[in-house]
Amino acid sequence: MDYKKLADQAKKAKGMSYSPYSKFRVGAALLTQDGKVYRGANVENASYGLTMCAERTAAFAAKIAGENDFSAIAIASDSKDFIPPCGACRQVLLELCGKELDVIITNGNDEQKVFKVKDLIPFSFGDEQLNKS
Repeated sequence: MDYKKLADQAKKAKGMSYSPYSKFRVGAALLTQDGKVYRGANVENASYGLTMCAERTAAFAAKIAGENDFSAIAIASDSKDFIPPCGACRQVLLELCGKELDVIITNGNDEQKVFKVKDLIPFSFGDEQLNKS
């Protein structure tokens, strides 16, 4: 799947956002190596700390479905700017999807920027640190 089509899936996912407090809708579409797409949207809560980002809802849905091999995730919001994943999402994407995952962020003009997770979270903390004897 090309990244334009993946970004379109993220825009569709944005329509599922539950964001009554911030009114900041975000959608994500996570692409597996074999072409499946798992969509996610941000889900807010009055207790903001319980809010879940679109990227994590997509990653968790894919993981629960038994997926382990991913190639890209696209992220879309209503902002005219490029909106990258937050730090928590970067950490989850690093661990569940791998350092080589392409992260496609879009803006309000349907332009895209593509990064690797490893570039968005350099000097990262992961299983390499936890599995040392």
